[in-house]
Amino acid sequence: MMWTEIDANITQVTGEKFQSSQRRSVGGGCINQGYSVCDAQRTYFVKFNQASQIAMFEAEALGLQQMYQTATIRVPKPICWGTAADSSYLVLEWLEMGSSNTKSWEDMGRKLAAMHKATSNQGFGSNINNTIGSTPQVNTWTADWAEFYAKHRLGYQFQLGRRRRGDFPQEKKLLEAIPELFATHKPQPSLVHGDLWGGNAGCTVSGEPVIFDPATYYGDREVDIAMTELFGGFSPAFYRGYNEVWRLDEGYEQRKTLYNLYHILNHFNLFGGGYLSQANRMISQILAISR
Repeated sequence: MMWTEIDANITQVTGEKFQSSQRRSVGGGCINQGYSVCDAQRTYFVKFNQASQIAMFEAEALGLQQMYQTATIRVPKPICWGTAADSSYLVLEWLEMGSSNTKSWEDMGRKLAAMHKATSNQGFGSNINNTIGSTPQVNTWTADWAEFYAKHRLGYQFQLGRRRRGDFPQEKKLLEAIPELFATHKPQPSLVHGDLWGGNAGCTVSGEPVIFDPATYYGDREVDIAMTELFGGFSPAFYRGYNEVWRLDEGYEQRKTLYNLYHILNHFNLFGGGYLSQANRMISQILAISR
């Protein structure tokens, strides 16, 4: 019954009859189940979660649409989404993934820089909240970047962290230092992926770079670049390509720790463990720079 409803939704949205004849389980990331579904002509990627998580898929679809509409870097096009039985689902364009090379990494950097040029006249944030992993991400429109980052990124994660009995002795000092840390850095609002680590980027079999599983909003473009360096880093060719199109601002090397603190706090809130001590070390490092 569930697959019949999904097939009917695909048919309605695309205007072409779709009746899945083959379904196989594929990776769906850390928190979702993924399936490849196909008929004789077409293949789609379907992600599932509990029915209560439909807002997460709606937000992901909106983020993918926003990135897709920039006509810069390839993302899987969202087809449709909804609930069926006790599940929520998101249907995406199927992309056959392959291996990357120097050219594709350079191309990814150039195309991401082009996407970052998409801006907003509403300030920093988004029309809807979304998730970072399975954690809610607050995107309330804010005119000032320092205020947005202090309140809706670090402040919110610290609040969640205290609920998990995390102890952050220098939290107040850090939040108070943020306006000073951004005193000479006034970024434009850029459309950012928001969760750009190696697991959310790749290449098609033809070598075209692709990014997926976004946590999109309008923020400082450096948040994406910083995260690419967090878990092992992207190829040097990626950074070369990016800087060809839009060179990073002076002071990025200092700010990237501040930006990656958000993700380490989120990892503590999701997984606990050693991420607490890592977060506190990063806070000390950032405060040492601000003195």
